[in-house]
Amino acid sequence: RERNEAPDIDVDFEHERREEVLQYLYEKYGRERAGMTAEVVTYRPRSAVREVGKALGLSLDRVDRLAKQVERFHEEPELDRYCRQAGIDSESAVGRQLVELVGQLVGFPRHLSQHTGGMVMTRGPLCELVPIENAAMPERTVIQWNKDDLDELGILKVDCLALGMLTAIRKCFDLVREHTGREWTLATIPPGDEGTYDMICRADTVGVFQIESRAQMSMLPRLRPRCFYDLVIEVAIVRPGPIQGDMVHPYLRRRNGKEAVTYPNEAVRQVLEKTLGVPLFQEQAMRLAMVAAGFTPGEADRLRRAMGAWRRQGVIDEFRQRLVDGMTRNGFTPAYAEAVFRQIRGFGEYGFPESHAASFALLVYASAWVKHHYPAAFTAALLNSQPMGFYAPAQLVRDARAHGVEVRPVDVNFSRWECTLEPKEGVVPGVEVRGAWVNPAAETTETTHPTRRALRLGFLMLRGMRQVHAEQIAAARGDRPFRSIDDFTRRTKLPRGAIARLAKAGAFESMKLGRRESLWHALDSGGEEERPLLANAEPPLEPPVAPSALPALSPAEEVLADYGTQGLSLRGHPMQLLRERLDAAGVAPAKRLATWPNNTKVSVAGIVLVRQRPSTAKGITFVTLEDETGQANLIVRPGVWKRYRQAALGAAVLLVTGTLQREGSVIHVVAERLENLSERLGELGPQSRDFC
Repeated sequence: RERNEAPDIDVDFEHERREEVLQYLYEKYGRERAGMTAEVVTYRPRSAVREVGKALGLSLDRVDRLAKQVERFHEEPELDRYCRQAGIDSESAVGRQLVELVGQLVGFPRHLSQHTGGMVMTRGPLCELVPIENAAMPERTVIQWNKDDLDELGILKVDCLALGMLTAIRKCFDLVREHTGREWTLATIPPGDEGTYDMICRADTVGVFQIESRAQMSMLPRLRPRCFYDLVIEVAIVRPGPIQGDMVHPYLRRRNGKEAVTYPNEAVRQVLEKTLGVPLFQEQAMRLAMVAAGFTPGEADRLRRAMGAWRRQGVIDEFRQRLVDGMTRNGFTPAYAEAVFRQIRGFGEYGFPESHAASFALLVYASAWVKHHYPAAFTAALLNSQPMGFYAPAQLVRDARAHGVEVRPVDVNFSRWECTLEPKEGVVPGVEVRGAWVNPAAETTETTHPTRRALRLGFLMLRGMRQVHAEQIAAARGDRPFRSIDDFTRRTKLPRGAIARLAKAGAFESMKLGRRESLWHALDSGGEEERPLLANAEPPLEPPVAPSALPALSPAEEVLADYGTQGLSLRGHPMQLLRERLDAAGVAPAKRLATWPNNTKVSVAGIVLVRQRPSTAKGITFVTLEDETGQANLIVRPGVWKRYRQAALGAAVLLVTGTLQREGSVIHVVAERLENLSERLGELGPQSRDFC
């Protein structure tokens, strides 16, 4: 502040802790000297289409169809073509107005919003600098300046960010303490665990912090981290900055001994030696500018701030001439100076400081360690901390079962609001089983045998279920299980709608009641206050139809009902319902791809889990499919995406034909043809997380 610079501090907290910190800062500084930072939210293509369509009086169904055709972050939507697909004549007066106005509105300010956790603090009254308005949350205020404007004024901003993995790790430690008595913290988990690093090198990292994405999983078998600093590099290297600066492949070649590690002089060696001569961190770029180009500490700090302005194009280019001239004057070749500047400019596309990468690497190791040693508790903690991460609960549960964890369904006689752990019988202490509750190699005392635990899904997994109803069920159940739906209704006093929701989810199976039978009873249940017209009616002598006479759901119907009520099924995978037809059509299961040679034509089908289009991928979209045997990773080039856009963008179930590409243990299918199979599993609904 003394140099009129703008300190920008990032601190990660759990969700609850963040709110405590924000409240503390308000109490310490007062609302006259503290306030939340604002953000100017601008129109994106989809929101612009919806606003303009409504303003022009188009029917809501056509506006909705058109908006769904527009990709979320596509800068220049091809509205002419999309209008025809949505039933709108783009050549009409209204159609031309729509196309013209949407183009004008994209990027225009839409409203002033509150920054996620940015807190502004000043020495004097904040109201003397900027207008302040009340936030939607009581006792919170928002300043009416965008967060980027604070840099110009030298105002302190602390980003109090909520990190879901901190919550998940804490909940995992709580479950471990409850069931084993072992006390673990981030500071006490054993470092350098071989089994944990073996798991990371296999890219067996679903649910692990930061290294669960497609790009990170592809990097892990190539980088093969074996120590903590390797994890620091792993976190930092798969970022737009190092990728754009062409730092990834040189580092991997040097690490694997395919390229010699050289330094132009001893000063540069001291800066870049631990990253094999390749600048991967912002601090290294600053020090390199000082020792190679003669930057002063103040100039290096301005360079750091320019590297941090990754959303503002061209800011870092202002330093090019100063850097190249300084390095040339100090004896470096112009080619080397230009290469260094390209690497530094890459940080303008978002790179990590080393301290940031190190703090994240700690959470990478901690989450990987608990996944390896306590898979049931880790999965329960992740499910209890949703939404977070790349994967939906269905994939987290599937991964847990692949690691030997027994997962039990939601049931009114066993479940609570959150997912819990239950004892599992029949495990011999001291015998190492994949997915054991405690790894025998790590736990040797008599009181900490590898006693296995089963994961019981909680009521939070059910769509539309309210926590207050789940707590009513747990309180009414106590130590005495429910014997019938009538007993359940009488003791819990839940409304008929909540009971019907439980019945549709199959939560009464411990009473030997199927979905249809329990739903029959649920619709006939409820207090008299819910049925005032029947309050004075005499009950019939016998029901018109016996519930037991209702036919049971078929296995396929059970799987689809599970997905419809909770987004996953423990009975089977939806793709199993199509496997017979897929086999007849020559479509390979995902697991078989590992046995096929490189450059082989292949067809694969599955549920779409993730769509990603990183800014560094030059328009390529990465898609992950899942079938009953595993996952298949796709590369969809821009031309293929455009040709099969309807299927690529909207399919919940996708059939892909393409060429298999293999690089070591990393396998991709380069898509050539896409087909939407969603209609064959019409009740499945969308499962993907769209990062396009």
